Amino acid sequence: MASVKAPLEGIRVLDLGRHQAGPRCAQVLARLGAEVIKVERLEGEETRYHGPYSNGQSAYWPQYNSGKKSLAIDLRRDEAKEILRELVKVSDVLVQNFRPGTIEKMGFGYDVLKELNPRIVMVNVSAYGQFGPYRDKIGYDPIGQAMSGIMMVTGEDGMPPIKAGVPIIDRTTALHAAIGTLAALHERDISGEGQSIDVCLADTGYSYTEIPVTAYVGSGVEPNRGSSGGVPGGEYPCKDGWVLIAAGDDHHWHRVCAALDKPEWANDPRFTERNERFKNRAEVHEAVKTLLADMTQKEALEHFTLNDVVIAPVNTIAQAAEDPHPWERRALVEVDDPIAGKVVVSGDFWHFSRTPAVIGTTPTVGEHNDDILTDLVNLSEDQVKELRNSNVIT
Repeated sequence: MASVKAPLEGIRVLDLGRHQAGPRCAQVLARLGAEVIKVERLEGEETRYHGPYSNGQSAYWPQYNSGKKSLAIDLRRDEAKEILRELVKVSDVLVQNFRPGTIEKMGFGYDVLKELNPRIVMVNVSAYGQFGPYRDKIGYDPIGQAMSGIMMVTGEDGMPPIKAGVPIIDRTTALHAAIGTLAALHERDISGEGQSIDVCLADTGYSYTEIPVTAYVGSGVEPNRGSSGGVPGGEYPCKDGWVLIAAGDDHHWHRVCAALDKPEWANDPRFTERNERFKNRAEVHEAVKTLLADMTQKEALEHFTLNDVVIAPVNTIAQAAEDPHPWERRALVEVDDPIAGKVVVSGDFWHFSRTPAVIGTTPTVGEHNDDILTDLVNLSEDQVKELRNSNVIT
């Protein structure tokens, strides 16, 4: 039986992505063991230089590109386009997130790719998709949060629209793209043919608001902000911080009563069913707040955990970074870095029993030019030197 070191060992990915959603898709594939070649401009992809910084290295860049190889070429030049065509012939996946129509103008639309390699899987990531009413508009993560209604179901009534403080749309779109890639590779094993995939930020936004949108379409009633959760549920203040409690289901209620020292509420018809608790939520919230007013965050966590009620600390970034969970689980790992020496990147989210995730370092600009061009494109050292002298490669 054949033995492999990683789940996607033997799969080669060409990453033409920029910024977040496209490169993050390719990074996920790299973590799963694929060989990912980051095709970037001569001076390097622009996010290499985005802040904030960690010991001189962009904290942004390694998150999306660690574990990849770098090929820095000028795709405006015919010689560079020929290099990319040769790489397409020996690759399994091409990821790109240019504005719709741009990759076709560059000469690498799916019709061209499948002629070069019928087994290629092309992953197209964009703001609004390769078709649809807003196809030609550009956008970043916040557009998915804005147009899908996320920003107007977050927070409480009367607040201005609230945007998530992290790029949830980019990250989830990248996962949609990676999942689609894996499915297309599996289907290719059956049919022998590749295909193209079209994912976008706007669609991802609607994947988050699917429940309130469905409810509105069916009832015509628009939800009020802050009114969709179970009771008790939400963020509650302690003496020295905040905690999140999520105990709205009926089978949690007797535990909540025990935690609040209100055993009589366990059979009180005002509270025994979820909808009734919601109607009388003010009394429940007040009881939780009263109890927590004399507790530290640590005491609150211990108390509600002892009563088997779902609770978590509402951490600051500093507290989140110091929590042991991501380090023991390797959700965050420290890797070697050519600029910072060491840098923290997202790590292993799968924990395979036999074939572990692969977490590599961040490449310098064009670090793997020579290896890629001689090993995969079969150019001689003199030819590579000539391309460098002609500023076709960095």
